[in-house]
Amino acid sequence: MKRAILIVMDSVGIGALPDAASFGDEGSNTLVNIKKARPDMALPNLLSLGLGNIDGEETHLLGHTDAPLGAFGKMAERSSAKDTTTGHWEIAGLPTFSPFPTFTKTGFPAEVMGKLETETGLSFLGNLAASGTEIIQELGDEHLKTGFPIVYTSADSVFQIAAHESIFPPEKLYDLCRTARKILTGPYGVARVIARPFTGTHGNYTRTKNRKDFSLPPTGQTLLDDCVAAGQTVAAVGKIEDIFAMRSITKSIHSTNNAEGVAATLSFLSEDFSGLLFVNLVDFDMLYGHRNDVDGYQNALEAFDRALPSILSAMKDDDVLFLTADHGCDPTTESTDHSREYVPLLIYGKEIRAGLNLGIRSSFADLGKTIAEGLGISNQLAGESFWNALQK
Repeated sequence: MKRAILIVMDSVGIGALPDAASFGDEGSNTLVNIKKARPDMALPNLLSLGLGNIDGEETHLLGHTDAPLGAFGKMAERSSAKDTTTGHWEIAGLPTFSPFPTFTKTGFPAEVMGKLETETGLSFLGNLAASGTEIIQELGDEHLKTGFPIVYTSADSVFQIAAHESIFPPEKLYDLCRTARKILTGPYGVARVIARPFTGTHGNYTRTKNRKDFSLPPTGQTLLDDCVAAGQTVAAVGKIEDIFAMRSITKSIHSTNNAEGVAATLSFLSEDFSGLLFVNLVDFDMLYGHRNDVDGYQNALEAFDRALPSILSAMKDDDVLFLTADHGCDPTTESTDHSREYVPLLIYGKEIRAGLNLGIRSSFADLGKTIAEGLGISNQLAGESFWNALQK
């Protein structure tokens, strides 16, 4: 394998993990529950790779195929979390055994907010757990009147700052988030500080595509580090650069939606390099999962499915495609938060065994370990490689 194309379909889970009830996610199954709610959902290209053949009591409802073109399976998360950062880090061979702190019940303590107010000279609105689309409607008018940014969190380990672009142009908001990132360390070291710019007027505030994440750097060695140490390229698409705090990324396109992400993927595939192409497609999660928009989620899945052949046709004979997710976000449940789910695993390449059932992997880290072995990279990543099983 000369190039590994690793695409994370953000939040496209495929069934509740055994411990899902302890996360409030019993019964979550992002893909299958969408199919149940929208029986007309058609994903012929994903199904041709084996999506509907993955082990699971109801996965067959997606649509079984007799001769899958790819290898298929699903992965359990070893980290005790269900957020973007831990999911991606574990995919890259770095499970997180101490969960990042969350502040869902109390908001952020006075120590944090006081430091932020002192360093910025600003006061802040909110400081509670809330839906991002709802809180800007609730506090947008007061924000415009006072100029005070809106702080909120969620079930994830995040510190989010929303501000109208007429008051805080994106770069100014990013600077504010950088200050917050410096403060949020130690027991307050949330996984991500997120800038949430919005525009609009009373009753019609809308978040823009200028979101930016400020993550903690990975706490150990990752697949990306090993690739760069071996002299290989790490090309990142979407918010990968944010999730890994730009560490061990040699080139990047910061796409802001799925269509841009696919276009950036095709652009990188047209280049000649050896190494890893790491892609995050964010729309499933950001636009539809968190908003419980079943129709939107279905449409996004179908749009990606239609785009998949262009990616497959752009691959060279020594490329291998790995499709997976980082957690779930079931839009059919009452919750608007991520869900604790297995994630699908689809693998395709000219030299990959078609129809191979990889079963249920015990960690997302198995994928990073497998890619490292396939690229011939020396590593000490967590996980168990299944590269040999993939070979024809």
